[in-house]
Amino acid sequence: MRGGTSKCWMFDEAAMPAEPSLDRVLAAAFGSADPRQIDGVGGATSTTSKAAIVRKSVDADVDVEYLFAQVGIGVVGVEWGSNCGNCATAVGLYALQTGLVPATDPVSVVRMRNRNTEAVLTATVPTPDGIVPELGGQTVPGSTAAGVPVALGFLNPAGTSTGRLLPTGNPVDRVDSAEATLIDAGAPAMLADAVRLGATAHESIEEFEAFVPELSRLRRLGALRMGLDSPQDPVRHGVPKVGVVGAPGPYRTSAGVEVPAADHDLAVRMLSMHAPHPAIGLTSAVAVATGVVTTGTLAATLAGNRPSEISIRLGTPAGVVPVDIDLDDSGAVRAVTLHRAARRIATAELLVPVRVPVPGSLAP
Repeated sequence: MRGGTSKCWMFDEAAMPAEPSLDRVLAAAFGSADPRQIDGVGGATSTTSKAAIVRKSVDADVDVEYLFAQVGIGVVGVEWGSNCGNCATAVGLYALQTGLVPATDPVSVVRMRNRNTEAVLTATVPTPDGIVPELGGQTVPGSTAAGVPVALGFLNPAGTSTGRLLPTGNPVDRVDSAEATLIDAGAPAMLADAVRLGATAHESIEEFEAFVPELSRLRRLGALRMGLDSPQDPVRHGVPKVGVVGAPGPYRTSAGVEVPAADHDLAVRMLSMHAPHPAIGLTSAVAVATGVVTTGTLAATLAGNRPSEISIRLGTPAGVVPVDIDLDDSGAVRAVTLHRAARRIATAELLVPVRVPVPGSLAP
């Protein structure tokens, strides 16, 4: 499936082995040992080396549950520490197209639980006459390909991983040489002040590559500060999400489109594993948008504390991404919604070069 700006393979949990064999199967299926992933279905980039293990939920309040896997590139390994909104977009459409969730007229709402973080999301898909579409005309910044429109909602996103919106209790922390907001909404994220790092958050993808080593180093420090890792734990590259935020300013997208400062409220540049993200991950967008409505954070200050009842416009390398924010009566974020596109690319049987027991198999 393509979901937004990611490509994500969907796996039926009933056909997959249990831990620890699951890691071996995914790594082999994607060809992760090779940085080109030529012996598997991976796309050799962090946005195309993703998987979701999906099952129907027994919880009456949730339709489907899924595990998100960020499959390694050039290493035999899988990271399970986060969620992916683009893949969640695909999970919603997949659940309807495979009959895990019955379609209704005129729209269908799929309630999903991400088992990595326990986050609850909704995917709203137009299904006129109860028919699930294969194609659609929706596009998103970062991809010119059209797909089925999906409104992806993150419900009560604050503190899903750490239990607190601001894990350190501070809207801004000093992390070594950086000033950053450490926030947990959608996913744990470390949002550094671009200017303090010598950046602007208006850089092209190629220009932003220069900041990858320093942000990767700071990500580890942020993980320790947020309580996501202990000093003895191995370094992870999936969490927290890490990037920089800056004041609006004119810039040119990867497609060469000029974006005036007036067309966005906050400039954002994020990493995806070891590289600049070509747009912005949806869980990162949720963290940034939630930060905008949280007093004292860098995102709130740099965005000028604009009214949140409408939306926040994020300036990303791919273009402007609007994010809708719904607040409850106390001012807490009740939901964050992004408008995405998804498409089924293939229904496939993968030949995986490892021998592991799987449900229904006679293999040893």
